[in-house]
Amino acid sequence: MPVTTRFAACSCGQLGLSCEGDPVSISVCHCHACQRRTGSPFGEQARWPAARVETRGVASTFVRRGDDGMEITFRFCPTCGATVSYEIDQMPGLVAVPVGAFADPSFPGPQVSVYGARKHAWIRLPEDLEQVD
Repeated sequence: MPVTTRFAACSCGQLGLSCEGDPVSISVCHCHACQRRTGSPFGEQARWPAARVETRGVASTFVRRGDDGMEITFRFCPTCGATVSYEIDQMPGLVAVPVGAFADPSFPGPQVSVYGARKHAWIRLPEDLEQVD
């Protein structure tokens, strides 16, 4: 069976990455920081083992503390500003990629929803999603 490789990129195409195989998880996050980072009511991200992610181009980094104290290192394009990946210190060895960076409407949906207490009231997610707060 062939291994799937997915390609993600920033808005201008200068920074990109390839992810080999299926993600180990796909989640949506409703925290205020993800809302601000994405300009959307939530962020959606997929995670891969770092060994299965290859980056090309130049990235700038921004480090912030999450709502629960985790340190998160974001990698974004210094030209267009789009986030292409990030790593959370409490999830060593995993790289998160914003699902929108793939620009692929066939990308699988999320399995987990976090910070649901901050979810916008109009959002309807599948009822079988695992809820983590």
